[in-house]
Amino acid sequence: MLGWSMNLFRVRGILLSVHFTFFLLLAVVAWDGWQGLPEEGVAGGWGGLAANVAILLAFFTCVVLHEFGHSFTAMHYGVGVRRILLMPIGGMAEFDSIPREPAKEFLITLAGPAVNFAIVALLALAVGWPQGWPWQFHNYEATAVGFALLLQKWNLAMGLFNLVPVFPMDGGRILRALLATRLPYLRATFIAATVGKILAVAGAAAALLGFDAPLTAVLFAFIFFAGEVEYRAVKRREIEDAYWRAALARIYPLTPVTEEPPVLR
Repeated sequence: MLGWSMNLFRVRGILLSVHFTFFLLLAVVAWDGWQGLPEEGVAGGWGGLAANVAILLAFFTCVVLHEFGHSFTAMHYGVGVRRILLMPIGGMAEFDSIPREPAKEFLITLAGPAVNFAIVALLALAVGWPQGWPWQFHNYEATAVGFALLLQKWNLAMGLFNLVPVFPMDGGRILRALLATRLPYLRATFIAATVGKILAVAGAAAALLGFDAPLTAVLFAFIFFAGEVEYRAVKRREIEDAYWRAALARIYPLTPVTEEPPVLR
């Protein structure tokens, strides 16, 4: 299903693609804007449609910037990035491989939320920091300042949400990287994936029962299965690597060194 997408353009060789389901979300958001909220005095029509679409595109622009944070840092360490795929539940950068060096994985992962926090800081310098925020979420006026404040809220929420240790989200990968400094990589992945599954189930239950947010529940369900898929991929690679190491050892058995190696001059 990840192949059902439309390619847009490239940035530094990274292809930006949009999954077909994103256009379904765009249609729903546009329709809501067209209808408006007459009981709350929110006008609909073309103005409401354009406002909703602009807000959605601004939000996903921040998602793309988040993924570019991951991608450019990965490229700095020599990791290839095939594309960034946008979906209704967010974005996903597709790397050629994940570095098994904890420090590199930690920095690559942290770069995404860092972009969101940088956007929050820049907007705070431009329009200030609302009183009582971020704990008191509320609607903002339909002005440029109100729009900037809304982006502030979204980027702070996006950055903090991604730091929740639900593997394979950013927080889960950071947890795996920290565990991998003390444990074998496969064991670290297993623990991070297990913690992620528990938190994903709790998050989905809270989204459905406490907040009536079915899309968030779908996001947690996707995260649950994605974490299991990645853990199995890491386990399969470990088994394959062990097999080939054993095969090479049988073909080229190590012999003890009986004399000093020659010195090259």
